Amino acid sequence: MTGSAPFRNADELEKIKAVAGTDDDGPVLMLNLNRYTEAAAYPDGELYRRYMAVLHDLLPKVGGKVLWRSSVLGQAAGKQDIDEILAVWYPSHQAFLEMPQVPGAAENYELRRECVAEAVIHRCPGGQAPLDGS
Repeated sequence: MTGSAPFRNADELEKIKAVAGTDDDGPVLMLNLNRYTEAAAYPDGELYRRYMAVLHDLLPKVGGKVLWRSSVLGQAAGKQDIDEILAVWYPSHQAFLEMPQVPGAAENYELRRECVAEAVIHRCPGGQAPLDGS
């Protein structure tokens, strides 16, 4: 079901699969803490801009959207080296799992592989559907 999606935490993926499509499934916010490759040339590089454009085109195909993204200036506590925080909302866990199968996903995951050196993605409650203007 996950196609070529780069899942690294098998236990968490099993939890997502267990919820997906059940009565308990609902909106989910994936909080991405990304460190980018030198090739991505974050934040102004062509490769990074292509990755973001493809991601923004892909997410609506499963009902998702980027709620916000922000550069990281530093860490007041801890030692995680990241460049950007990206908050991605999905209408359900099932929608998150469907991402690798939608048209355009292969390009998205290839660009992700080229751009993202390291990522930590936190699964958070998604609450209500975001407003179109958010």
